[in-house]
Amino acid sequence: MNHNKLFRLTRIRLALYYAIVMGLILSLCAFGFYRAVFHAHVVALDSEIESVAGTLHDSIELKLQSPGRLEPLAHQLFPNIDNCGTGATNCIQQQLHPKRHLLGIVTKTSYYIRFFDTSGKLIANAGYYPKGLPNVFNQKTWQFLKDSKGKDYHQITLALHTQNYQDWGYMQVGRSLEEFNHYLDSVKLILVLGLLVAMGMIAGASWWLSGLAMQPIYQSYRQIQQFTADAAHELRTPIAATGATVESALLMPQIDEEETRDILQTIQRQNQRLTALIVDLLMLARIDRQTQKLQREICCLNDIVSDLVEEFEAMTTAAGVKLKSLIRVHQPLNIMGNSDQLYRLFSNLIVNAIQYTLRGGEVTVLLDRSEHNAIIKVQDTGIGIPKHELKRIFDRFYRVSSDRSRSTGGSGLGLAIVQAIVQAHQGKINVQSELGKGSTFTVELPLDVAPLRSVGAARRRHRSISLLKLMYRNLRS
Repeated sequence: MNHNKLFRLTRIRLALYYAIVMGLILSLCAFGFYRAVFHAHVVALDSEIESVAGTLHDSIELKLQSPGRLEPLAHQLFPNIDNCGTGATNCIQQQLHPKRHLLGIVTKTSYYIRFFDTSGKLIANAGYYPKGLPNVFNQKTWQFLKDSKGKDYHQITLALHTQNYQDWGYMQVGRSLEEFNHYLDSVKLILVLGLLVAMGMIAGASWWLSGLAMQPIYQSYRQIQQFTADAAHELRTPIAATGATVESALLMPQIDEEETRDILQTIQRQNQRLTALIVDLLMLARIDRQTQKLQREICCLNDIVSDLVEEFEAMTTAAGVKLKSLIRVHQPLNIMGNSDQLYRLFSNLIVNAIQYTLRGGEVTVLLDRSEHNAIIKVQDTGIGIPKHELKRIFDRFYRVSSDRSRSTGGSGLGLAIVQAIVQAHQGKINVQSELGKGSTFTVELPLDVAPLRSVGAARRRHRSISLLKLMYRNLRS
């Protein structure tokens, strides 16, 4: 239960980390989008105000004659102009020409105009002039202002000159930002709601993705658990048998020579079984650890197949099985690989075929090639493998039939070692089987196109003979 809690907590942490990271990324994207929209609208707003102010500036500047004095033409351009310049309530706006004034080129409900003399004194204002707007003159070209109600305005300040190029004063053209702010508030609301919805979706997706990410780890953990349990069971069996034999011998008051020999033979068989299991485990560990550091040489598959067929003649004779080789190529097939591991690879396949072939059956080792690969097939006329178990036969300690495997001395590691060696040599293996008719294991290994540099069949036979003898003893026992 503790490991289930650990995996659940790990999944929660993964989902939380993923949600936090995605939330930060989406928040930054939303902020960047908002800033881009804000900047684009500010630029458009500045361009609009600048265009309106430029039109007004060019229209009125040509008519100005005296500094600080608005000409009557100003009343024609701005019928609602306030001449008193103080913003007082007793200031009466003149409506001499009740026609659409010049601000109507855009909208007279959003813009206002203020005129200041050279000293910064407010002379007049026109348009949609808001109450409570500060009357203190500021010569900055662009300004953001607030009125007494907290509403925002944006204005531009332009210098005015008379017809004879004297400084007349300044004109400020401003616009209400109410529509602009309303639009930005809508964008903010949409982004916030969208972010909340996205975070909810991310939370669900992160939980699902973390489950997918944890699945192979959990499966690997279960495999390690199963591997540990199976290895402990396999090691315990010969040790328990040896212990029971020794214990029974110690309980005997006297042991004659024949009984002593039987006890020693039993201990030897269990010791050989234990040694073979440890060798297999060490080989698997070494292959897993040193796949990329495998010592390679040019290996001739023709020699390896011939050596193995010769080595297993005694074993097949004792088992009542016929073993033959069928080499369909006339030139040596060379691959880059580790000769010891290749011997072990094909030895395991041949021994496996012999063990599960009934007396009078036949095992054939076939050597062929394709365009880029060497093809080795080990065919038998044995009992076959059920289809639903074909995918698991390469799992460590897995047995198609536990009782049958134990009777032949197998530990369930032979085919796992075969697959590991094939993968270490960048090859592939597949199996075809039919119950009652036999099985065919096919190994494909990449060819080496370099000229043959033979390592010598005698030297390879010498390196493999001890392993073969051990396998033969295990089969016999």
